[in-house]
Amino acid sequence: MKVLSMSLNFGRAQLSIPGPSVIPDRVLNAMHRASPNIYEGELIETTASLYPDLKAVARTKHHAAIYIANGHGAWEAALANTCSRGDKILVLVTGRFGQGWADVAGRSGIEVETMDFGMQGAVDPQQLCDRLKADKAYDIKGVFTVQTDTASSVQNDIPAIRKAMDEAGHPALFYVDCIASLGCDRHEMDDWGVDVMVTACQKGLMTPAGLSFVFFNDKAAAAQEHADLVTNYWDWHPRANPKQFYQQFGGTAPTHHLFGLREALTMLVHEEGIEQAWKRHDTCARAVWAAVETWGCLRLNIADPARRSRAVTTVRSDGDDCGRLRHWCEHQGGLTLGIGLGFAEKGQPVWEQVLRIAHMGHLNPVMLIGALGTMDTGLKALGITHGSGALDAASTVLASHGAE
Repeated sequence: MKVLSMSLNFGRAQLSIPGPSVIPDRVLNAMHRASPNIYEGELIETTASLYPDLKAVARTKHHAAIYIANGHGAWEAALANTCSRGDKILVLVTGRFGQGWADVAGRSGIEVETMDFGMQGAVDPQQLCDRLKADKAYDIKGVFTVQTDTASSVQNDIPAIRKAMDEAGHPALFYVDCIASLGCDRHEMDDWGVDVMVTACQKGLMTPAGLSFVFFNDKAAAAQEHADLVTNYWDWHPRANPKQFYQQFGGTAPTHHLFGLREALTMLVHEEGIEQAWKRHDTCARAVWAAVETWGCLRLNIADPARRSRAVTTVRSDGDDCGRLRHWCEHQGGLTLGIGLGFAEKGQPVWEQVLRIAHMGHLNPVMLIGALGTMDTGLKALGITHGSGALDAASTVLASHGAE
C-alpha cells in the first residue's frame, strides 16, 4: 500500500473535472438497489416520467430518444438518422469536440468541411452566413457545432448561428452538441431553432456516465427517410415512439441509470428549477473568474465573458504552473482538476500550461470555495507568485447571488 507522506489528502476528495461531474448522494442511493422487473411495474412508470422532464431541460416539445452510450454515441445517432454516405456537412469547430464530431462523420462516409475558430475563439456567424450563401446548390446538408466546448470552455452564441443560417436562406439542418452545457448554460432548443440536439447524463444531469440523449424536431425526423446510415440500434423512431418498452433502448433497459436519472431530474427540474439552475451556474462561474483574475498568475482562456461557459473554465499559464498546481491539488489537497485536453499531447510543454476548473451540476458554495481555497493553498505551497484576495473576490460574487 502506498503511503502519502506528509500529505493533507486524507478527507473526502472532490472531483472538479468537466465530467463526469460530482454525483449527488441521492442519485447514488437511488441506484443502490436490486435489479427490477424489466417487463412491467415501477421501471416502466419511472422511465415514462423521464421524458417530460428531459424535454423541459432541453426546452423542446418535440422528440427525445435515450441511448445506452456516452456522448460519442449521441453524435453517431444524430448522424445515422439524418445523413447518407456522400452527404456534405459543415462543422464549426471551437476547440476539440466539434472536430471530434467531424471525425465520427468522416469515418461514416460523410464528406466533412470544417471552419476552425481555434482554441480561444467562438463561431463567427458572419463567416458562416457568407459560406452558406456561397452554397448555391445547397450541397451542405447540416451545420454542426457545440454550445460549450469542454476543452476550450468557449460558449457559442447559438441564436446568432441560427440567425446566420436564416439570413443565408439555407435549408441545412442545425445540430448542436450540449453535452457539457445542458443544465448549466441556458439552452432553448425550440426557440433558438435547433433541429437536432445531443447531450449526455454525466455532466449537468449529475448521473454516472452511460446514457446519452438525442432531441429532434419534425424536420429532422423527416430527414431519416433519405438517410442510408441508420441501423436498427441507432434508429431513433422506436426509441421516441415505442410500441413495446424494450424498443426505447434497443434491448434491455439501463435499469439503474434510469433510477439515478429520475432522482437527478427531480432535483434539477422539480426542486431547483432549470432557470434557477442556470442562474446558480452563472454565479459560480463568475466566482471562479473573479478568483483567477485576482491571482493574476493564471489567465482565463476565453477573454470575452459573454463567450465563456458557465459549466467549465479553462485556465492557462506561461510556464508549467498549471501542471504543477494540478498535481499538488490532486495529491496533496484531494482536489482533481481537469487536464489541458485539446491543447497538446501529454509530455509536451503546453500540456503543463493548461488546467480546467469544472463548476457544473451538483455544486454549492462549500464545494466551490473549497476548490478555490485548495488552489490558493497550492499556489502558496508551490511558491507561485500570485495576487491576494482571490477567495474574497469569489465570495463577494457568491454573496451577490439573487440580488436585484
